[in-house]
Amino acid sequence: MMTHPAVLARLVEEYETESELGAAGPNVPVRHQMEDVVYTLCVSTGTYDIDAALAAARERLHTAWFGDSDDAEAVARDGRTLSGTAG
Repeated sequence: MMTHPAVLARLVEEYETESELGAAGPNVPVRHQMEDVVYTLCVSTGTYDIDAALAAARERLHTAWFGDSDDAEAVARDGRTLSGTAG
């Protein structure tokens, strides 16, 4: 089972936001949220570290957004197929 591209996009965005907040200084709630996002990205991509998870997520997003797969229906940015059904 693969994670939906919209979910991956949200997770990557959350990771980037949490990274910026964490760089601003130590903050326990931010650190806990970051740990949760890292864990979820790793599980969602089948990887064991954040660098691999980000690379895998971005590759899947590129494939979904730009149709580099053999799938006949391309996935639009809102997570729906061209036929209008949820993908």
